[in-house]
Amino acid sequence: MKQDRWLLPEGIEEVLPHQARQLEHLCRRLLDIYDNWGYEQVMPPFIEYLESLLTGTGNDLDLQTFKLTDQLSGRMMGVRADMTPQVSRIAAHHLKQEIPLRLCYMGTVLRTRPDGFAGSRAPMQMGAELYGHQGVESDVEILCLMLETLRQAGIKQPYLDLGHVGIYRGLVQQAGLNNSQEAELFDALQRKARTDIEICLSDWKLDSQIATMLIALMDLNGDEEVLEKAGVLLDKAGTSVKAALDNLKQIATQLKTRQPDLNIHYDLAELRGYNYHTGVVFAAYVQGRGQAIAQGGRYDDIGEVFGNARPATGFSTDLKILVDEGEIASKTKKSIFAPAVMDDNQQIELTGFITELRQQGERVIQFLPGQTGSASEMGCDREVVFRDGKWELTAI
Repeated sequence: MKQDRWLLPEGIEEVLPHQARQLEHLCRRLLDIYDNWGYEQVMPPFIEYLESLLTGTGNDLDLQTFKLTDQLSGRMMGVRADMTPQVSRIAAHHLKQEIPLRLCYMGTVLRTRPDGFAGSRAPMQMGAELYGHQGVESDVEILCLMLETLRQAGIKQPYLDLGHVGIYRGLVQQAGLNNSQEAELFDALQRKARTDIEICLSDWKLDSQIATMLIALMDLNGDEEVLEKAGVLLDKAGTSVKAALDNLKQIATQLKTRQPDLNIHYDLAELRGYNYHTGVVFAAYVQGRGQAIAQGGRYDDIGEVFGNARPATGFSTDLKILVDEGEIASKTKKSIFAPAVMDDNQQIELTGFITELRQQGERVIQFLPGQTGSASEMGCDREVVFRDGKWELTAI
């Protein structure tokens, strides 16, 4: 119907001038911050062949990806739903180096379904990745950069959720679960369904010791006392589980040293991105919003299929969410009103004067003959006038 032509698909939204100004202002500020930290910007393509786009990301991203056929090659392509795999491909294939590599990115992604109720299907994803270092220091650097990103957006007192997929993965290996059992238990853990977990473990007739430790993951969430409690409850776990727990403790200790006022919540059953993350996982929240506003973690060796397996850690966020949740100090710039002049000689001089003002960073709006609306209605607080044989500025 004709009256419906202005409607957009659900989860797809326009960005109007005020928000666009805020988004651009924050984007510029953050890219400058990332550059100051040594992160170089890359610009991955909006569309790629599926086998490259979905490498190492798991089924979740596959379901979120719009797919189409390339009319030139006949191969399947996908519109990016997450830029992280693309940046990993760039790092592994084009930027091979032995020293640590720091990259950042910003761009719109497109998803088949929104994340959460009334969420966007076209987030403006921004993030940073650090390749080539396996120590806790790189995880802490990425965490601090994510927190600085939130601070620059005017988000005060975020809550950080910390976990480590190596703990669950190690317990699963110790229990000898097959792939289907691992997936079933994973699903129950994410739903916090204790009864379902207990039924599964009973049906599989697991050793009582390992079953107790798997059930214990449900209760291992809270403040920093959780880490000490985990050391006791997981005392009979294998070396990989203890190494993962120790890794998490080291990251938490260094992070608290750098961010002493940070509110940290620990959740050892948090398995966000389990299919591709290999170490610490984290997410930032604000009060009153159930969905994370930024998230990330360690995902070593994702570049292996591109011929260059390296340690990697990173985070991403949505600029639109940061603008909605933060306080962006980007005031509307006041403009200068310039008249329309029909005299050729005056027009040449006026054009030169306007050009000079714009080069100085001023916003100049020139009147169009026959238009309606005054200078003040166009947001102008000064105007260009011809006085004593020359053009000059005056307050309105």
